[in-house]
Amino acid sequence: MKVAIVQNRPEFGKVQDNLNRIEETLAGKSADLFVLPELFATGYRFKNMNEAHQFAEPVPGGKTSNFLLSLAKKKNAHFIAGLVEIEGDRIYNSSVILGAKGFIGRYRKIHLFDTEKSCFHTGRDAPPVFNLDGVKVGVMICFDWRFPETARSLALKGADIIAHPSNLVLPHCPQAMITRCLENRIFVITSDRVGVEERIPGEELTFIGQSQVVDPDGKILVRASETEEEVHIVDIDLKKARDKYLNAQNEIFKDRRPDLYIHND
Repeated sequence: MKVAIVQNRPEFGKVQDNLNRIEETLAGKSADLFVLPELFATGYRFKNMNEAHQFAEPVPGGKTSNFLLSLAKKKNAHFIAGLVEIEGDRIYNSSVILGAKGFIGRYRKIHLFDTEKSCFHTGRDAPPVFNLDGVKVGVMICFDWRFPETARSLALKGADIIAHPSNLVLPHCPQAMITRCLENRIFVITSDRVGVEERIPGEELTFIGQSQVVDPDGKILVRASETEEEVHIVDIDLKKARDKYLNAQNEIFKDRRPDLYIHND
């Protein structure tokens, strides 16, 4: 299976320009699954929920979803990417999942980072796993990585791959995802952005890039730079994620002891 990480540098608020740039960047590129960053078409740093509302769109049927659907049909591929979603009076930091046959699903971020808490509502549903033509793909967004239960729950639901659209500013995630892959024997595709935003004077955000694909043995199959827009396509062997044995005696999920772990009821 061919998977693609897409690392971009969006200009805040210039949605159409950012979409055009993605289309140009992906021209001639082929993969089974493309993962794009969190909020890839809008930029990240909203000043408040009112501003986020200006860029919010319904899912499906909004501008960004329709753009991704068009790409999915042209490339006969699946796309997972982040956007600002509106449903009723609620605004979410969401990821959409689409394929050549249409809209498949969404995930609304459940762990909001820093000022996101004043811009978005928290997702109410557990991170989902989707069956994409026989491949089970779980979805989490950016800061979800900091909570190991997120990746573990997706793995326990049968995910072969976790797609991880991100806008990373903390330095730890790329290395931490190696541990998440080892813990769960899964592939993780983290697609991050690069560039700087200073939308509030004196509060500069520098995005760390380093989009990557990590395999179930913790091997980094590809890692992008910290500063450049890049697309990387790699072949992955799904059989590695479906074999949970470390040796003849240890299967990582069968050896769990949830009866002895702490529970917060």
